[in-house]
Amino acid sequence: MNASFLSFKNWFGSNSALMQGAAAPMLVVAILSMMVLPLPPWMLDTFFTINISIALMVMMVAAYMLKPLDFAAFPAVLLLTTLMRLSLNVASTRVVLLEGHTGPGAAGAVIEAFGHFLIGGNFAVGLIVFSILVVINFVVVTKGAERIAEVSARFALDAMPGKQMAVDADLNAGLIDEKEAKRRRAEVSEEADFFGSMDGASKFVRGDAVAGILILLINIFGGFMIGMLQHDLTASQAADSYILLAVGDALVAQIPGLLISVAAAMVVSRVGKERDLSGQIVNQMFVSPRVLGITAAIMGILGVIPGMPHTVFLGIAMLLGYGAWALAHRPVPVEEVPIAPVSAADGEASWDDLQPVDQLGLELGYRLITLVDKNRQGDLLTRIKGVRRKFAQEVGFLPPPVHVRDNLELKPSGYRITLRGVIVGEGEAFPGMFLAINPGGISTPLIGTPTTDPAFGLPAHWIDAQQKEAAQMAGFTVVDSETVMATHLSHLMQVQAAKLLSRTETQQLVEHVSKQAPKLIEEVVPKMVPIAVFQKVLQLLLEESVHIRDIRTIIESLAEHAGTTTDPAELAKRVRVALSPAIVQQIYGPMHELNVIAIDPALERLLVQALGNPNGQGQALDPGVADILTRKAAEMALKQEEIGIPACLLVPDQIRSAIARLVRRVAPRLQVLAHSEIPESHTIRIGPILKGAAS
Repeated sequence: MNASFLSFKNWFGSNSALMQGAAAPMLVVAILSMMVLPLPPWMLDTFFTINISIALMVMMVAAYMLKPLDFAAFPAVLLLTTLMRLSLNVASTRVVLLEGHTGPGAAGAVIEAFGHFLIGGNFAVGLIVFSILVVINFVVVTKGAERIAEVSARFALDAMPGKQMAVDADLNAGLIDEKEAKRRRAEVSEEADFFGSMDGASKFVRGDAVAGILILLINIFGGFMIGMLQHDLTASQAADSYILLAVGDALVAQIPGLLISVAAAMVVSRVGKERDLSGQIVNQMFVSPRVLGITAAIMGILGVIPGMPHTVFLGIAMLLGYGAWALAHRPVPVEEVPIAPVSAADGEASWDDLQPVDQLGLELGYRLITLVDKNRQGDLLTRIKGVRRKFAQEVGFLPPPVHVRDNLELKPSGYRITLRGVIVGEGEAFPGMFLAINPGGISTPLIGTPTTDPAFGLPAHWIDAQQKEAAQMAGFTVVDSETVMATHLSHLMQVQAAKLLSRTETQQLVEHVSKQAPKLIEEVVPKMVPIAVFQKVLQLLLEESVHIRDIRTIIESLAEHAGTTTDPAELAKRVRVALSPAIVQQIYGPMHELNVIAIDPALERLLVQALGNPNGQGQALDPGVADILTRKAAEMALKQEEIGIPACLLVPDQIRSAIARLVRRVAPRLQVLAHSEIPESHTIRIGPILKGAAS
């Protein structure tokens, strides 16, 4: 016995996945079989009861979900429940028309109960009640849900780019990892697919309501004909038997249909993800004592008017008034702020009074202090840690810690980013509000404070939480205050990477590499290349946004060329050639055909004559030519970026570094590559031509 039980248990466990996968097709086949196979009355009772139970379960799930994707299977459930109701209608119609002449219990106890208990055995009342239910379902609930689903589907598709950009912004700022970014992107895509499915699935509910009306009319007409022509019943007897059964059958199907319609409306009209529907209603409608008090006063005035039902009105007024009083006098938790003891400053000055300058600092106005207070759910410090981790993974060295402190000289909502005591960036952030960034081309107006994104200078608006969903649907990239500050810090750290690499960070980098390749470090740094030269080479690379993650290739290249030159600029040039595949991939990604900006041959000869002499001899570059060159280079770089092509200028080797320094101020995003820095595996395609003043 035990052996057979264990064998059955093992078989069931191994085949459970197969059975789950076959459950949906088997259910559809069973539902459709009810349309063609005759069902006895007791089986109809069973299936009608199951249908009502499923409808109640669906409505309860819709009421307690927090976000639409919590019930992602709802469109499929909607289809299956609609098919089940229609199959039961067909099966019950067969029984009503075949056995209706035998009495009110011919189609089962459920239909008989709905025909007698709910409408008192009066088919005229039943027709009116059924008509009212159809109007509520078809005109009010279904029509509204269908419109909301249609608009939500369109807005969800329009909001996809903005939401995807917000995920990318969090990923670039180091706030989330690649796994979390992948999950969020999938959630955005699933949300758009869900609302698109709901837009189509809402037609099932509407069609079900129409089918209910047609089936009722067919049952009434068919019952009259069969009762009077086949069973020799009078018109009154046929009406009592067949019409009563038809109305009971229609009500049995219409009430679950109305429940499913209400569930569909609750799913598509759901706003917010923090509470379920009941929690939202209680938290938003019964939280203000002023609202309850005014309502109580109006109900009290109506209750004392002669002719009004005084007991009901005054009773409700007293109940609302007590609720308003209770809300107004509820205890408010007082937050205890610890007061630091004041120490006397009567001692002599000492070296402890001399505070070192912060290598990297973040100063906050007093309203932003809550963002770093974990007791108030502030997670700015956690995001800063993520920014440093992301920077180290991408750039190739661990940046100095960010010293966060308050500064009462700033605006209450202002913040300031400093590098060695020098301000490199500042902006404003508003806790509890969101920054809606216009990525370009969006003309939808927003209610908020216009501003610019502090990191990249894009037009933006500060909006409140109620407008977040609408802004995302319009295509804006919506981020919170912590993300704004973390992204700004991350961008400035990327721009100032060369200055962040001090002697301390360089020494720590050498020690880190020595753990992985001790022989390589021992032979090159500091024997062949002094630590100061090594630091300068890395800074020259970082100044042009070249990441130093491939530190082994850098050290091997230095070992190869350190015997011929000790000039950091020349060594950096040789290292760039060694890193050329990584540099090109950083600019162009996986593309192997590189679209580049070229220089007109006449202008190129002039630049080589003026800038190409390593000893500094030769004619100087005319200031007018330099101004035209930088201005046109900036214009071409902007045009390339607008059409989605990386902005890269290809120049001869001997003038690459000079041209890079020349255009860096006016076009910081323009990359300058030398001919020797193009890998053999890549090809170039000449795009725009940079011409001189003569052109």
